[in-house]
Order: sequence, then structure tokens, then C-alpha cells
Amino acid sequence: MSAGAVVIRLGAIGVVVLGVAAAFAYAGGWLSPDRLTQTRIVNAFEKGSGPHPGFRRNHAKGICATGWFDSNGQAASLSKAALFAPGRVPVIGRIAFAGGMPFIPDEPATVRSLALRFLPAGAQEWRTGMINIPVFPVMTAQAFYDQMIASLPDPATGKPDPARMQAFVAAHPEFGAAIGLIKKRQVSSGFADATYNALNTFRFVNSEGVSTPVRWSAVPVQPFVAAGAGTASGATADKNVLFDALIAQVASHPVQWRLVVTVGQAGDPTANPTVPWPADRRQIDTGTVTIDKLSSEDDGPCVDVNYDPMVLPDGIEASDDPIPSARSAAYARSFTLREGERKQKPPSAVTPQEVSAGGRS
Repeated sequence: MSAGAVVIRLGAIGVVVLGVAAAFAYAGGWLSPDRLTQTRIVNAFEKGSGPHPGFRRNHAKGICATGWFDSNGQAASLSKAALFAPGRVPVIGRIAFAGGMPFIPDEPATVRSLALRFLPAGAQEWRTGMINIPVFPVMTAQAFYDQMIASLPDPATGKPDPARMQAFVAAHPEFGAAIGLIKKRQVSSGFADATYNALNTFRFVNSEGVSTPVRWSAVPVQPFVAAGAGTASGATADKNVLFDALIAQVASHPVQWRLVVTVGQAGDPTANPTVPWPADRRQIDTGTVTIDKLSSEDDGPCVDVNYDPMVLPDGIEASDDPIPSARSAAYARSFTLREGERKQKPPSAVTPQEVSAGGRS
């Protein structure tokens, strides 16, 4: 090879390396300081909740759960994912409160989450996170970030600036409509009788390559009891009152949810999670999620699990909804931070001793 050819070849390699580096720099926001990045989103959580080393930046207070998913095969016509074939699949879950404060007192009105990791033998896993509200309050990651910034306390008053929040609502009319729907929801008495919704649209793909827009929910088998109907409040001496109630329930018998898939039709919004689909859409009961064991995050199997919504098996794909990919990036940043903070992390609010004791009374 001639010297000139070597120079050209090395130059081409250099261009590729520089291109890859530039892509990473762009993704990290290094070349455009004003661009929204996962780091800025995570920093916004910390500004609102304060620093809590070793904890998740969102859904910080939680508990690990294990069990299984019994698929009835009813979703196999829509998705070729192995977990939807008839049979049982192990599940590692996490039940938590939304927000970045790991020691908040339990209150029924606080948004709750159910995250699940499905682990079919010899096949690709699936991870999904669901919350107990009917719609997502914003359409984009930028709007979510702007809403967090608008909600930050004013240093002078210790409370959010009403004018700043009003300006955000005026610029995002979908937010006001979504909050109206969220306020109308029925709040359940505890974790076990809540319905959890995956608010974003994904696509199921079957063995023939047919792609179908879907959303899904975990619907409790336990009877619904409205919050306030004998529900203990976080104002009691037990700051983990809802977690302790769940611990006591699972110690007595497993808790269960039906995994219900809603099938979208032409014209249903797939890129806008602030809008619910019509109530008459076809629903498929795909099987039952059973949780029969809980453990503290200090020693439980969910500690190192990043419930990234973009971990999808063959047979489930992302749609044009922009929120899941933004969540994926922010979750990765949060995971990296807390993994590096292990030695700084204090014990979780729900301790191994509390779980072993069956929950405080």
C-alpha cells in the first residue's frame, strides 16, 4: 500500500472516530448547552427533591417484589413475544411512590407505580413501568422538564411561583386538560387495589409482521376500596403505613393484577399520552401477574434493575410516542449515578427488618 493510500485510509478512520465522538458529545449536550439532556432532567429532579445519594432520582421510595406472570395465550395473535405464549414467566417487580424523596410519609394521594421485569426462559425479557393515573400530564420530554422547573420552590417563599406555573399552563393547554382527568380519578386505599397504567403507546408485532398500537394496564384482582374508607393516613406514627399494609397483605396471601392490553384503532393518538383512547376500544386480558414475596430495596432483587421502558422483546416495539425514549435516557443517567453512590446510601425507608416483621402495626 502506498504512503498516500495509508494517509487516506487513516484520514477516513479519523473521520469515523470524530463522527462517533461528536455523536456522544451531542447526546451528552456538550456541543449545545441549551439542549435538553438526560443530565438536565435528572438535575431538575434533584433541584425539586434535594440530593439523596444512592436512591433513584424518581420513584425513590419503593420496595422489591417477586412473583410470576401466568399468560393465557390471548395476546399471542397480536405479539410474537415469548412471554405471551401460554405458560408461566418469572417476574421481578418494584412498587413505589413517584417523586425523588425516599423518606416521604405514605399518603394515598401520592402517585404510585408498579414496575415489572418479565424473564421468560431462553427468550428476551420485557420491562415496563406503570402508574396509577389515567394519562400523562405532558406530551414531550421538554414539556416535562419545563413543568418541573416551573414547579420548583421560590427561594424567597419556599413555594412554587404562581406566575411561573400559570405561564407554563398557558403554554401547554394539554397539561390543564390532563390534570383535570387525573384529578377525577378514584384513588384506592393502598398499593394492592390500585390500577396501574402504562400511559404510552407501543406496538405489538405478530408472527406475520402485523403491527398493532397498544396500551396496557395492571388491573387489581383485589376488590377496590376508596381511599378514606378506613384508609390509614401518613399523618399517623407509621410513616410507611401503605407499604406496611402491603407487606401484611402479601404475608397473608399473594396479591394479583390482570395484565389488560387495550388495542388502538386508526385515528387513536399514539404520540400524545395526555389523551386517553375511547372507552369502547377492544381490551384483551392477557393473563395474571402474581406477587408472593416482598423485600427491602436494601437487599432485594430489584436493587440493580433499571426499569427502562425501552427494554423490549421481539414482538413489542416503540411507537412514535417520544416519552419512552426520554425516560430510557433519564433512567440510565439515574442508574449510573446511584451505582456510583452505593457507599453513601443510607438504609431505605422500608428496611429488611420491617419486611421480615410483616410490616409495622
